[in-house]
Amino acid sequence: MGQKVNPIAFRTGVVTGWKSRWYASKQEFAELLVEDQKIRKFIKQHPDSRIRQQYRNAGIDRVEIERTRDEVRVILYVARPGLIIGKSGKDVEKLQEELQALIGRRVNLKIEEVGDQELCAQLVAEEIANQLMKRANFRRTMKRALESTMQKGALGIKVQLAGRLGGAEMARREKAIAGSLPLSTLQAKIDYGFAEAATPQGNLGIQVWINQGSYAGDSSDGANAQAGQASKKPKRSYKR
Repeated sequence: MGQKVNPIAFRTGVVTGWKSRWYASKQEFAELLVEDQKIRKFIKQHPDSRIRQQYRNAGIDRVEIERTRDEVRVILYVARPGLIIGKSGKDVEKLQEELQALIGRRVNLKIEEVGDQELCAQLVAEEIANQLMKRANFRRTMKRALESTMQKGALGIKVQLAGRLGGAEMARREKAIAGSLPLSTLQAKIDYGFAEAATPQGNLGIQVWINQGSYAGDSSDGANAQAGQASKKPKRSYKR
């Protein structure tokens, strides 16, 4: 049986940073950790259904939180920031006020734009979930996601679905892979995303891994996995 390691925990603190960056004493640590979870849950699952759908269409990749003595800095990485900022910045100011009322602290909200949506694993997983909730064929959806991501310049992508796929009686897993995906090395820049699709037959889990290249800047890293393998046949020795 294979040993599974969470891709985010495997790389956090080594080649990628933490999503929450702050220091607290033992007495305050648990309270601040719950606050971070409240902030992320409020943004991802807004109480207002209209705003929740608006944020879903905006494509929120991740939420990073930094704390200082005076304020809580919340950074949103979004594919379409205009849907969150709104006209003249009214929507983002309203969200900032709601977060301040939620945790009772001063919040400084910042919006950062994500370059290519097809290269962000979390956004790809959420797009697949949206298509599945619209009763799209899961194999066609996976194939379309693989093609669009590889066309944007990714070195590899893996998509795995789990649940009652196609309304089957028994749950199973289906996966599709394109390109190279070296998951066991820290040199490769692997992005991971997870989303759930609520269907009438039950929830479906979507996992996405995307190989964005190498941290060293060598785009040829892992381009051909078979070429790097050692030959099974021993080299022929010649005697004089």
